[in-house]
Amino acid sequence: MKKNFKKDSYLISTDKSRLDINIIHNFLSNSYWAKNRSLKTTKLTIKNSLCFGIYFKQDQIGFARVITDYATFAYLADVFVLEDFRGKGLSKWLMEVILNYSELQNLRRWFLATRDAHKLYEKFGFKPLSEPEKLMEMFRKDL
Repeated sequence: MKKNFKKDSYLISTDKSRLDINIIHNFLSNSYWAKNRSLKTTKLTIKNSLCFGIYFKQDQIGFARVITDYATFAYLADVFVLEDFRGKGLSKWLMEVILNYSELQNLRRWFLATRDAHKLYEKFGFKPLSEPEKLMEMFRKDL
């Protein structure tokens, strides 16, 4: 179900048809976490995720996606606000919209990875892993 959330001249929408793939791909493929990600991969991640676009008037200025089974867990990924729009509270508003999104209310566990936004996510209840010894990963750096 597509949903829209408005605040002043800004809009957050889950409507994938509104997403500007070029803006998203350009930002992500230059980010520290998705450096050199292919356009094909970016499109596939969008297809298989619950996406939130942030818009100023008609222009996309931010993005986040949630990978979830809608029942037990979610992984928050690829969160960004374009530099010209930072410092306006948009990332906080985006987090509020995502965490209050009706279809995500009964999830027991949320995950995310960040190098430098810990203070933002801590405001919304995220903490370092309580039992990191239980988690494992397989990271294929060559992909």
